Amino acid sequence: MKAMQVISLTVLSVLAASAQGLKFGRCPKPAVQVNFDASRYIGKWYEIQKLPTAFQKGECGTATYSAKSPGVIGVFNQELLDDGTVNGIVGSAKVKNPAEPAKLEVSFFEDSPPGPYWVLSTDYEGHSLVYGCTDFGLFRMEFAWILSREPTLPEETVEELHSILSSAGVNVDKLVPTNQDETYCSPMNQ
Repeated sequence: MKAMQVISLTVLSVLAASAQGLKFGRCPKPAVQVNFDASRYIGKWYEIQKLPTAFQKGECGTATYSAKSPGVIGVFNQELLDDGTVNGIVGSAKVKNPAEPAKLEVSFFEDSPPGPYWVLSTDYEGHSLVYGCTDFGLFRMEFAWILSREPTLPEETVEELHSILSSAGVNVDKLVPTNQDETYCSPMNQ
């Protein structure tokens, strides 16, 4: 039995070292946007940077949010794949606890559990910083996105958002930029 536990921990350690976003330790509990107002958050957001994920393979990422019902936001994510096709997925985000409206749970498939979507910072008109983390025993899977209402975001704003992530223990050096070049992303507008 002891040998099996050692093998299991070794396998998990190898997986943690090679997986994107999988880290040793429990999820942090960073502060979220105070007085989050979902009605001001709806609309289109451009992905500026993200922690790499297995489910996002393209560039030119956008997220469009719409009001569905009280406490529920419609989600439509799109990206441009390497072969020139536009990939999209529809889902919904729900407020888990009305006392903390910036802590949402997003789901894209009926039979899969929702994932955390925490708005750590937004000014509603320029930037949004989103963080999600799920515990898996001794490990955690982290997600982070820096979003903007425009395809670019001032560097000083990006640095401020990096500071928030860093204070939560997120390695901002792992964030990757998203190509939002107007010409390259033009198939997204057709």
